[in-house]
Amino acid sequence: MTVKTEQIEKNLVKLTFEVSAEEFDKAINRAYKKNANKFNIPGYRKGKAPRSIVEKYYTSAVFYDEAVNDVLPAAYESALEESGVESVARPEIDVEEIKKGEPVVFTALVTTKPEVTLGEYKGIEVDKIDYTVTDEDVKNDIEAARNKNARLITVDDRGIENGDIAVIDFEGFSDGVAFEGGKGEDYELEIGSNTFIPGFEDQLVGAQTGADVEVKVTFPSEYHAENLAGKDAVFKVKVKEIKKRELPELDDDFASEVSEFDTMAEYEADVRKKLEEAAFNKAKSETENAIVDKAIENAEFEIPDAMKEAQIDTLIRDFSHRLAYQGMDLDMYMKYTGQTMETMRAQFEEQAKKQIEGSLVLEAIQKAEGIEAGPEEVELHLVDMAKKYNMELDKLKEALSDDEKENIKKELELQKTIDMIVNNASVK
Repeated sequence: MTVKTEQIEKNLVKLTFEVSAEEFDKAINRAYKKNANKFNIPGYRKGKAPRSIVEKYYTSAVFYDEAVNDVLPAAYESALEESGVESVARPEIDVEEIKKGEPVVFTALVTTKPEVTLGEYKGIEVDKIDYTVTDEDVKNDIEAARNKNARLITVDDRGIENGDIAVIDFEGFSDGVAFEGGKGEDYELEIGSNTFIPGFEDQLVGAQTGADVEVKVTFPSEYHAENLAGKDAVFKVKVKEIKKRELPELDDDFASEVSEFDTMAEYEADVRKKLEEAAFNKAKSETENAIVDKAIENAEFEIPDAMKEAQIDTLIRDFSHRLAYQGMDLDMYMKYTGQTMETMRAQFEEQAKKQIEGSLVLEAIQKAEGIEAGPEEVELHLVDMAKKYNMELDKLKEALSDDEKENIKKELELQKTIDMIVNNASVK
């Protein structure tokens, strides 16, 4: 394949490449065979008209779009490989002209990786970050475990208090009409959790079991359901049960229930140890991030808009996949949060920028230092992975694609680069 490159502007290259007439004709023939049954031509049974007749009846361009989609991906990848151009965003591709019996010429505007001019990345100075675990921290952690292990007991000698769990039936009305999503039965509402609309939970305080309460609220102006945003509503609420949390005593029995230890003293010591380990790791991570951030600040480069937009696309796609695991899709999420695709993209913009900056600078440092992960390092990493996932090493290797193995190698090289920067830094 012959590929022509033309520098249009900084980080933007125009590639001109072609697909041979023979290869394109084969793609047209594949498109004809795939779609033959869709054509009704007088004098022929459906799907039996020869390709030449179909092209004559519907024009010769009838299969061009599908043929282009067939040959273009591989042709574009070959053009990138032959030209040595590294694309960082979706290209703008055009077909110059299609003539029967002639090669098909494509042009692609390709956003390329920006050049990075490295600044100081060895001997970086940062302030020491330290986190001290206090007695209050230990107490709060134990109290959290205590609350987690509280028993819920039914209360029938008083009204609802803040912190209680109220079991309620409710139905909401706006302008006297029940609205969608405003009804629930046997709903366990923690009073003071601010789960419901502001003011709802406060109006239940004092109500006793069996009481019927009329709760009057105003929906927030930014409420996700536009038909209710800013409107007044009345909820008819039936209090069916009141529950309160009964906290366990902080004694040796509690310690043995929530931990592997027999006494509170041992349990407290273990809580402190774990908090101190977490504090150490947090300080270490934040120190490393501060060092890498300075290396990034010291470098000079410009991020093309298309590269940033492509990274935002990736972040939104990943976010959408996480939502799917929770049984929600992106459209539903935007509806409930009142967001648009435009506001979501703006929300991910800074994260995308930081990820690109880190990737560009660390890759440039890696190349400058000649940092590589050898086969033995990759092998050791795979051994650790196999242990983690309780798999045989050979089966893990078979399950991983070549791209996944290459990504593992790149991740190891990235970590080695970070380690080199951190080890050469000065922490005061």
